This record gives sequence, structure tokens and C-alpha cells, in this order.
Amino acid sequence: MIKVSLEVRDGNAPVEVEVCADSIKQAVGIARERFPGLEVRVVFPIEGEEFFGGVKGDGARESGRQKLVPDRAG
Repeated sequence: MIKVSLEVRDGNAPVEVEVCADSIKQAVGIARERFPGLEVRVVFPIEGEEFFGGVKGDGARESGRQKLVPDRAG
């Protein structure tokens, strides 16, 4: 699993979110599903340590960015 920072934009109000997924393509798809009709783009540069770090068990995050994770239907 990877973590990718994405910018979700509705007009002039961008919001940066962090998405956990198996690929960048899947991360963008998750954000587009959660924010239908809004512009979604990958934030570059991608930080290698965070990108390959996966998800912490407690979900802790110091950056203050929102975090999206795929819904897990049981």
C-alpha cells in the first residue's frame, strides 16, 4: 500500500488530501469517487519515504492533511 498526496479543487478552493491505495491510479480513482465532479491531481514531488511508507496502524498523521482510505466492506 502507498500514500499519495492529492489536490482536490472546486473552483479556487484547493484542499490537499492523502489517499492510501495500492497504486497512484487507484488513489486518484478513490478521490474522484469521494469528490465527484471536482478536479483531482497528484501533488508533486512525491516524497519517497511517505510514498512507500504505507499506512500507520493508528492512522496518525502530523501533516494536518485529510486522509482517505478505501472503504473496506466486511
